[in-house]
Amino acid sequence: MTRTRVVLLAFVALCLLSGSAPLRSLEGDLGLSAAARDVSGDVVRRLEQLNPDLTEAQLDRIRAAIFRYSDKYALDPLLVMAVIEVESAARPWARSPKGALGLMQVMPYMVNPMGLAGNPSTIETNIEAGCMILADNIRRLGESDGISAYFWGSDIRGVTYLNRVRAAQSRLESEVRS
Repeated sequence: MTRTRVVLLAFVALCLLSGSAPLRSLEGDLGLSAAARDVSGDVVRRLEQLNPDLTEAQLDRIRAAIFRYSDKYALDPLLVMAVIEVESAARPWARSPKGALGLMQVMPYMVNPMGLAGNPSTIETNIEAGCMILADNIRRLGESDGISAYFWGSDIRGVTYLNRVRAAQSRLESEVRS
């Protein structure tokens, strides 16, 4: 267990024992809803399985960004995690032969007009850009075609990508239930 987690658990235990109100503000500071807290550990475990080279700081940043931006763009965090799994196997430094960058394999030309802070390969900017694109696709095309369009663009040529994302999402959902 990392030092940060030990300190956090000690603080939570102290708050519970003292009946103190800071626990409520701590939950708010983490920015996670009750449902998100329920799956947060599962997301971190899957990230660790996919990429054991991630540091604790990277794991924390990725987890926080997944939940922050899935909430902001009204996406299922497990869908966002599934896209990350399929696109990059949780490798923040991933770069495709066509130039897509980061965890969600976002093309830099797509990020520039979005006006997001940071560059397209930083964890937070990459996940926000990916969530923004995915949410817009789903809004315009419906869920299945929206997910497919994340990979194919406007010329959807099959369901292989959709099936891979759905399979990853199903694995995550079954881990959460168990």
